Amino acid sequence: MKLVVGLSVGRGTGPELATVFERVLAGIADAYSVGIGVTRSQRLYHSYSSLRAGADIERVRELTGEDADHYTDFCRTLAALGVPAVFRTAVNAQSLYLVRRRLQAVKVDVMTTPDASLLLVRDEAQGFYTGENTHVPGALIRTMAFSREITEKVIAFAVRRARQEWPDGGIGQIVMAYKFHLLDGALDEWVAESAARHGVEIRLFQPDTVNRNLIEHGPHPRTLIIASNEWADIMHVVLLDRFGSERQENRCTENVYLHPDAAGLVEYQTVHGSADDLAGTDTVNPVATVRAAAAIAERHAGCAGAVQLVERGLESLGRRGIGTPDLGGRHSTTAMVDALLDALEPAGRPTVAVDS
Repeated sequence: MKLVVGLSVGRGTGPELATVFERVLAGIADAYSVGIGVTRSQRLYHSYSSLRAGADIERVRELTGEDADHYTDFCRTLAALGVPAVFRTAVNAQSLYLVRRRLQAVKVDVMTTPDASLLLVRDEAQGFYTGENTHVPGALIRTMAFSREITEKVIAFAVRRARQEWPDGGIGQIVMAYKFHLLDGALDEWVAESAARHGVEIRLFQPDTVNRNLIEHGPHPRTLIIASNEWADIMHVVLLDRFGSERQENRCTENVYLHPDAAGLVEYQTVHGSADDLAGTDTVNPVATVRAAAAIAERHAGCAGAVQLVERGLESLGRRGIGTPDLGGRHSTTAMVDALLDALEPAGRPTVAVDS
C-alpha cells in the first residue's frame, strides 16, 4: 500500500519549496523503490506580507480566520485518514497559532554538542501567542490563557519523548522556561503536581535564569527544556547556533498535535520563514525542505537511512561549491536540487546485503 503524506503551502516562497519537497521525496522513494503519495491542501495560505498587501485590518482578520479554519480542518482530515505526516511551508503566524491552540501543538527539536544533548519541547498550545484579539477605538486587547490540562499534556508528552530519546541513560535534568511570576503561583502548583505524577524533578525557572545558566554552563547531558512560546520563539535560533551548530535556514523541525482530533499526525516545517522577498527568484535555500523530506521518508515511509543518504548528498554539494547565494554559492534553487538528486544515485543508492 502506498504511503500518503500531506502538503500544505503558504505564499512567499512556499510554492517553490513545495516543488522541492515533492521532487526530493519522489527521489528518495525511487532510491528505495517505495511508493509515497502526496495530498495537497486546496488552499494557498497567506504569509504576513501577502495579508498586508492592500488589505485593511478587518480584512486581515477575516483572512487570518479563514486560513486557520481551513488548515485546522485539513489536519483533522489527514489524521482521520491515518496520514502520519504533513509538510508545511511557512504561513502567517497569527493563523498558525490559532491552529496550534486548537490542536494543542508542541514543537520538538533535538540539539547535540560533543559533551551534551538538549531536547527542546516548545509549548505552542497556550500563552500570549495563542491569544485572541479584540479591537476597540485606539487599542487592541489580546486575551490568552494557560490551563492545568494543557500544561499536563505538554509535560506528559515531553517526559515521554525524552525517555524515548535517552532510553539508556535516562533524563539528566528537566527545566521549564516560563514567565511564571505573572501567573499568581498557579503554574508552580500545576508543574509540581505533574512532576510528582510522572516521578521526575522539574525545575521551573524564569526565562532570564535559563539564559544565564545556559550561557554560564551550557546544557547538561540529556537536558529536557520545556519552553513557553514567549521564550522559545526567540531562543530557538540562538540554541541552534550555540548548541546545534546550525543556521535556521538549513533546519527543519517537527510539531506534534496532542488533541485527539489530530492524534498521530506529525507536522514538519522549515525553521525559516516565508522569505517573500525571494519569491519567484529561484534562489531560496532548499536545505531545510530537503531535510524535512528525508525525515518524513525515514520516519514514516520505512526508508531507513534516508536522512544519512541526503546528508551525504548535501555534503557532496558543499564540497563542490554548489549552493544558493545565502550558502555562498551562485546556483539557483532548481540547480541545487537537480545536483542533489543526481548525487543520490547511483553511488548513494541504498543497497541490500546478499549472502554469498
